[in-house]
Amino acid sequence: MTRSAPVSDNEDIAAIDGARGVRGPGRRLHGAIAHKLGMAILSGQYQPGDTLSGEVAFAEELDVSRSAYREAIQVLTAKGLVESRPKAGTRVLPRTRWNLLDPDVLAWAFAGEPDIQFVRDLFELRAIVEPAAARLAAQRRNKDDIKVMKDALAAMRRHTLATDAGRAADRDFHNAILKATGNDALIVLTASIGAAVNWTTQYKQRARALPRNPIPDHVRVFDAIAAGDPQAASDAMSALVQLALEDTASAMAG
Repeated sequence: MTRSAPVSDNEDIAAIDGARGVRGPGRRLHGAIAHKLGMAILSGQYQPGDTLSGEVAFAEELDVSRSAYREAIQVLTAKGLVESRPKAGTRVLPRTRWNLLDPDVLAWAFAGEPDIQFVRDLFELRAIVEPAAARLAAQRRNKDDIKVMKDALAAMRRHTLATDAGRAADRDFHNAILKATGNDALIVLTASIGAAVNWTTQYKQRARALPRNPIPDHVRVFDAIAAGDPQAASDAMSALVQLALEDTASAMAG
């Protein structure tokens, strides 16, 4: 089945037109097109197996260059969302092929209403990875790691998680824990875990304020890591992730 992406969303078209106006068919333009198509795929507007409209039709429909469209498709291909074959066109791949931990893919998933199961999957991943990372961080952290975590906590208190600056500090805190493990395989997950933390926190606040202040949960994790107590650090992080899941589930139910 072939589907053509709707173009009635004036904001999306304006974003694409605006990007083109600044740099022509450059990075901002193909990035805007990739964003639009990525959101359509993650929201289910395009289903696995669907064929996207061809580059000529899409370029004419949105009045963008064919090269910008091709570059956007290359971005989606690199993230496992689509594949292009000669004569067969560009097809949406099965969800199992998607790089769901890519920060851009996470952003596209949370741009609309994320699937509840996907949200639970993210928290299950965090519940597996982050307590173990906190345990290792308590054993291996150095003075620089402690300072980064402490500064991040201070910024979270100063700005609150209702602001972009506060959420960035939250992301820095979780990133610092992964870095403190000294495990390169875990550190590779920094961008993905950080993006998951950021988007779930932001999502929780769309319709209402956070139901409670999660900063004390982070303080307990920090205190255990600073004290060099691996079990306490793991337990505190497990509690933090579980409470964050409950807050997110409450927001989605509301």
